[in-house]
Amino acid sequence: METRARSLVKTVIWVLLGLVMMAIVGFVLTGSLFTSSAMALINSALGFVSYLIYERIWAGIRWGRHV
Repeated sequence: METRARSLVKTVIWVLLGLVMMAIVGFVLTGSLFTSSAMALINSALGFVSYLIYERIWAGIRWGRHV
């Protein structure tokens, strides 16, 4: 089983990658640093929570594991 600390670290790294990508895409599409930053922060917050929950659910599922 994956530890909570590992899930948290993976989630934070994933969210940071998403934050950068979303800020770049948002800026390209809007031309506004403020709008792209707001979009990226909102998306990252939602992504952080949903991915962490998703990882913890899958950490408890035995299907497909060879232990």
